Parts: sequence; C-alpha cells; structure tokens
Amino acid sequence: MNLGFIGTGTIASSVITGIFKSQISFKKIYISKRNKKNSQKLKKKYNKIFIANTNQEILDKCDWIFLSVTPTVGNKIIKELKFRSSQTVISFISTIALSQLKQAIKVKAKIIRAIPLPPISLKKGPVPICPPNKKVKAFFDKVGTTVEIKNEKLSINFWSTSGMMAPFYQMLSTMTDWLVKKGVKRDNAQKYITSLFLALSEDAVANSKKDLKFLVKDSQTPKGLNEQGVKELTKIGFYKSLEKTLNSIHKRLNK
Repeated sequence: MNLGFIGTGTIASSVITGIFKSQISFKKIYISKRNKKNSQKLKKKYNKIFIANTNQEILDKCDWIFLSVTPTVGNKIIKELKFRSSQTVISFISTIALSQLKQAIKVKAKIIRAIPLPPISLKKGPVPICPPNKKVKAFFDKVGTTVEIKNEKLSINFWSTSGMMAPFYQMLSTMTDWLVKKGVKRDNAQKYITSLFLALSEDAVANSKKDLKFLVKDSQTPKGLNEQGVKELTKIGFYKSLEKTLNSIHKRLNK
C-alpha cells in the first residue's frame, strides 16, 4: 500500500522516520511540499519517498492518508480534497473532532484520530487512537505503544496531557542551566539530567502496576532531599499549577 502525508512538520517527520525504522510494509510514501525544507530532507534520506505536486495527488495515489497540519490549515484544505471511501484517514490534528472530519471528508472512509509524539521517530512512546481499529493499532504498535480509546471525549484527556511535552523539556533545560551556573560543563550537565529522568521514567514504567504515589513516597526519606523537594514545590503551588494548566488545555480542546 502507499502512504500519504499532508503536512511535513515535526510530527509527520517523526512518524515517517519511525516507519522506516520499523517492519511496516508499504510501497511508497507520498508527502506534501508544504514544508519545503523538511520534505526535501526526508526525500534525500529515504528512497521510497516522493514529493507530490499537490495535496490531491497524495489522495489520488495513496491508500492511507495522514493529516498532519495545523487546525487552521486543516479546516481550510480538508473540505477541498476528494477522498475515496476505500481509504483510511488518520488525523493528527488536535482540535478537529471526528464529526467535523466526517463532514469535511464527505465519503464513508475509515477515519481515525491519533496522537503520536516526536519520540515515535525512535519507535517509542504511546499513540492513543480513537476509535479502535485493528489495522491502525497493528500499524502503530510497530512504531510505539497503541492505546485504543472508544470514547472521543476521553481522547481529549490524552490530547491535553500531550501539551506537557514542551513544559517537560523546559524543566530539563532549567535544571541543566542551573547545573551550568554552578560550574558544571553543559554537556555533562545535560547528559546527567536527561539520563536521570530517563532512568526515572523507565523505573515508573517497570512499576506501572503500582500507583505512582507509591514511587513518590518510596523515593523520599525522612528529612531527606526528595522530601524537601516535594514539600517546597507543593508549598509554592507547583503541582496545583500543573493541574490548572492541564484544565486550561482541556477546556480549549473542548470548544
């Protein structure tokens, strides 16, 4: 089958990279030339990639269509395209609901919403999909861990937490900068911080059957450094601020 990507930003590029590292079987990948720098880079790197002249050409030549554009662009271009009922359409667009997609696409194609993140380029990370679909699940299981969601309203919760990706990186950056200010070389500081949080994440996954509150408690000792960290961050409202931000993102997605 041929795969087609409308949009070649960070997410689309990451998914494409993950596909080429996986065992996914396909003939060709057609991509749009919207982001000229990214599309040329992908074409140069992988010999099965072809840059289409128009978005409609992608639809005409491909069996699976991945929509990876901003909501503003998506609302404008999707309704102008002619889809086929035999196609599988997978949307990465955060604020366009299934009902809106069905209305814009017009034909009775299989329409799935998915939430891949940049680590998919490393074949890592969760990929929530809604509604459940065996073939789409099998596809994303080869480049990550698929989470099937039956209720679209619940999928908004997952979209909301995906908005914590950049804040997480900002936290790592802030801690790295702090070490640098204290005299640590930047490469050593960054290596230490990223390795530390990788290990903590792997530990959390390994203990995923336990409530995370267990790890919070287990990693503290009376009057220890981690107890101090939790108490001080709680006192200044760090965790409540995190929840407030999630609620704000969730509210935006519910509009």
